[in-house]
Amino acid sequence: MTTHLNTLRFEKRALSIKEASAQYGLSRAFLYKLMARGELQTAKIGARRIVARDALEALVIGGKKP
Repeated sequence: MTTHLNTLRFEKRALSIKEASAQYGLSRAFLYKLMARGELQTAKIGARRIVARDALEALVIGGKKP
């Protein structure tokens, strides 16, 4: 059985704010408001802020934190 890596789709587990905004149709400003209110957990790695895909899914599907 041969697997072609170029046909497999890998999704990132964490996204930048810009990527999250584009993929989930939420404005960057709204995401930053959620972060400020403590409703969206993020991590800062160096100068980059990332958000877990699970946190975004929970927000979009149920309006809840994971």
